[in-house]
Amino acid sequence: MIKENYIAQLKLKFETYAPISNESWDQLVSLIKFQELKREEFLLLEGQTAKKIHFVCKGALRAYITDFEGNFYTKNIFLETDFAGSTVSYLQSKPSNFTLEALEQTILISIDYKRYRQLIEQNLDMKNFYIAYLENNWVIEKEQREVSLVMENATERYLQLLEKHPQIEQRIQKIHIASHLGITPTQLSRIRKKLKNIP
Repeated sequence: MIKENYIAQLKLKFETYAPISNESWDQLVSLIKFQELKREEFLLLEGQTAKKIHFVCKGALRAYITDFEGNFYTKNIFLETDFAGSTVSYLQSKPSNFTLEALEQTILISIDYKRYRQLIEQNLDMKNFYIAYLENNWVIEKEQREVSLVMENATERYLQLLEKHPQIEQRIQKIHIASHLGITPTQLSRIRKKLKNIP
């Protein structure tokens, strides 16, 4: 029953972008595999080639890049109903530039990318979903984030993150949130303190 609920969540996610026929959906469901990760377990390592798309049923992941000095930058944080993976890696069959790590015990729906791609090529409704998803997440949201990093201050970016994920502070360590915002944990503490003092 729990797995059926997760599959239902996945269907809702798909249909926020485009309607999916029952026939196409049944084909997609046949590709689904469930995967569980423990906290701090890796889903994908930098240098590995991604072969699967993942849907977060429960839990949290972070995608992070490590520089030559060992410092890391949290590129993305993925929570429930997010799609996670190294898109560039599985599109181009090249090694991933970042690592995917579970920040909590996590349950995923995983789908083999090559078989998923075949499904897209065979079904117009799945192709429509794919186009709408890429446009929204790889054009609109990506541009908004790039503009935000340049034009908005850290406090504004922090408030936007809280608006999108109200419970994130209770779930994700401060160091990861700060890195995702492009600031230090000390700067994040100052922002939190300042906001608490606003009447």
